Amino acid sequence: MTVLVRELRPDDPADVAAFAHVRHAALPFVLWTPEAVVHHLLHTHPDARIRSLVAEEDGEMIGTAQVGLVHDSPEPGRAYLNVYVHPDRVRRGAGGLLVRTAEEYLTAEGATKLFAWVLDEPASLAFAGRHGYERRRSAHFLRLDLAGGALPSPPPPPSGVELRTAADFHGDPRPLFELDAETVQDEPGDVGTEFTDYETWLAETWRHPLLNRELTTVAVVDGRPVAFSVAHTDGGTRYSTAMTGTVRAHRGRGLAKLAKTDSLHRARAAGYTQAFTGNDTGNGPMLAVNKWLGYEVCGTEARHVRELG
Repeated sequence: MTVLVRELRPDDPADVAAFAHVRHAALPFVLWTPEAVVHHLLHTHPDARIRSLVAEEDGEMIGTAQVGLVHDSPEPGRAYLNVYVHPDRVRRGAGGLLVRTAEEYLTAEGATKLFAWVLDEPASLAFAGRHGYERRRSAHFLRLDLAGGALPSPPPPPSGVELRTAADFHGDPRPLFELDAETVQDEPGDVGTEFTDYETWLAETWRHPLLNRELTTVAVVDGRPVAFSVAHTDGGTRYSTAMTGTVRAHRGRGLAKLAKTDSLHRARAAGYTQAFTGNDTGNGPMLAVNKWLGYEVCGTEARHVRELG
């Protein structure tokens, strides 16, 4: 049996559906839809030079990779590759071939430092080590049972704080861009990012097919968004928090907890039964909020890095 690597065909619905299926099998705690797969490939900034690769064995898609440059980082040469193989099709050479293909491409594009997320389990960690990747920080996947679990009541809003939704900013989302740009600077990570391109943010984030503006809660003070909890939904019963943050001047007031709790309550009322989120293991404040909400760890990934040259 021969394993081959090729480009994903975004104009082929069956190909895209197979990509989403493999990703869901490997990472069931993340929302994967065909629309989101295509959106990532076609609407990420051109400077990211992204590619979506697939590994096939006798015509069956068994592995996937999303690779690209971190174009919005002030540090040059940063790139990422995230490789996932269907758990029922491991040890067939797909992962190694995807890694080699991705590394060759990224090297040609000027990458000097590669970052990858790896499932925190023995086989995946050993695979990363064999390919020269060193472990760094880690992050948890968390799950909340919205249908049967007990969800705390939202804390009362502090004086002067109004809760709205992202849908209220449909006519002018720039205030949400500015909120996102400030909060992302303090998000735990290995590579710094800077949101400076409003049009790119509109294409990549505001028009993302998973974004649920009605369930995204925004805390507003004096007409300005100061905290939010961004909701993604898959069109079925699964909900995920894509980002929760507060601007520096309003931290310590419980606004992140308030926004996230409000969004979750409205998600449950709308019929969503499972909620997912992700947390850097060093982000104590957000871990505490998620524990209070009833989230439980359902998986862990470890960030790995490889220096080139």
